[in-house]
Amino acid sequence: MGEGVMRIEGDHIVSEVKDINEVIPIRLNEQEKALLKDAKRILEQPKDSTALKQLVALGYKCIKKPESEELLELVFANKRKNKRSGIIEFEV
Repeated sequence: MGEGVMRIEGDHIVSEVKDINEVIPIRLNEQEKALLKDAKRILEQPKDSTALKQLVALGYKCIKKPESEELLELVFANKRKNKRSGIIEFEV
C-alpha cells in the first residue's frame, strides 16, 4: 500500500496515493538470462520479476547462514589484507 497525500483544491479535498515501491531496471547478459531461465524452471515461476524476488530471498538466506558468513568473512579478510599489502588486483 502506498503513502497517502491530501490536498485541497477549491472546496474539495483530494486524496492521492503515492507509490513508494521502487522500480529497478536490470540488464542481463546471455549467461545471466540462461541462469534466470533455469531458476524459473526450478522455482516453477513463469514471471521474471517474481523469480528474481524469490532468488533474492533465497540468496539472502544463504549468505546469512552462520557457515556462509564465516566464509564471507574469510574472503573479505583476504581482500583487506591484500589491500593493506598493496595488492589491488589478485591473479592466479
